[in-house]
Amino acid sequence: MKERNGAVTFKGKPLTLIGDEIRPGKPAPDSLLLADDMSEVRLSSYRGRTVLVLAVPSLDTPVCDRETRRFNQEVAGIDRDVAVLAISMDLPFAQQRWCGAAGVDHVRALSDHRDAAFGAEWGVLIKELRLLARAVFIVDREGIVRYAQVVPEIADEPDYGGALNALREIAREGPASR
Repeated sequence: MKERNGAVTFKGKPLTLIGDEIRPGKPAPDSLLLADDMSEVRLSSYRGRTVLVLAVPSLDTPVCDRETRRFNQEVAGIDRDVAVLAISMDLPFAQQRWCGAAGVDHVRALSDHRDAAFGAEWGVLIKELRLLARAVFIVDREGIVRYAQVVPEIADEPDYGGALNALREIAREGPASR
């Protein structure tokens, strides 16, 4: 599997990402993840909806907490047909606890802890930490990646404005609008 040395940093220290970089215009990898009840969820099960994919290191960190809460709040006013997925290496039980405590109701937390397939397939698996890099992707109704933002410093928050503007535009488009 391809390794991208220095693709992101953590507090200034360069880290290696495993997997190819996801670029807009390509089909979204159909990763298999775990829901909070330990059931398996394929990303392709969201075909027909616009999907905002948030890759985060851990929901139990202040930056990931702020990011996920912010997207939860912002997406409420965009479109009912937008699915928001927060994917981390956290155990499904921890994700369920966090979502309940945070009052997050527009975001579905999914876990990649079992085999890190999502991280490797989407090019956001941090080799040195076995965590996911902070990234935001938007997948259109046809399963095509339309927006990709890998945050260079994983301790930083993403560009919310850029992601939300792209999400609004993509969510307004019908499947034949591309």
